[in-house]
Amino acid sequence: MAKSRKFVVILIILLVTAFAAKGIIYHVYPVEYKDYILKYSREYDIDPYLLTAIIKVESRFNKDAASHKGAIGLMQLTEPTAFWIAESMGNENFVIDDLYDPETNIKMGAWYVDNIRREFGAIELVLAAYNAGRGNVASWIDNSLIAGDGTDCSGIPYQETKTYVEKVLANQGIYRILYDIR
Repeated sequence: MAKSRKFVVILIILLVTAFAAKGIIYHVYPVEYKDYILKYSREYDIDPYLLTAIIKVESRFNKDAASHKGAIGLMQLTEPTAFWIAESMGNENFVIDDLYDPETNIKMGAWYVDNIRREFGAIELVLAAYNAGRGNVASWIDNSLIAGDGTDCSGIPYQETKTYVEKVLANQGIYRILYDIR
C-alpha cells in the first residue's frame, strides 16, 4: 500500500511539473493579436507562423515598443520606412503614432514583408533585408557574400542580422509546434 501511495505522489508531482513547464513555455512564446496576424498573413500570403515569429523577435508582442534606432510598435518599423509603406499603400492620413496601433502596425509590417519577398524571394533574404535593409542584402548578393537564392546566408557580414535571421526562423519553427495558427 505504501509503494502505491508513493507512486501516486510521484506521478502527481510529475504531472504538476509538466503542466507548469507547459505554462512557462506558452508564456515565453505567446501569441497576441492572432486575429490581425491571421488577417494580414492571408491578405499578403505570408506564413502566419513567420509573421508571429517576426513580432516575437522584434517586440515580444509589446505594441508600445520603441527602439533606440527609432523603430516603433509590434513589427518595429522605422519612421522613414513607415511613411514609405503608407504612401505605397495609399494611406494619405498616416501619422507616426499610428504605428502604436496593433492592427495598423501588423498590416504595414505584413505589407512590407510581402514587398521585400517580391524582390528577394527566399525567406532568409527577406528577413535579412527586413533587419539590415534591402540595399545591404542586394550588395551582399552582388558581392557574392550570400547566395541570391537564399540557400547560403552564412556570409552575412552583420552578426546582428545573421542572428536575427536565425532567431526568427527558430521561433517560426517553435510557434509551428506550439500553436495552430491558421
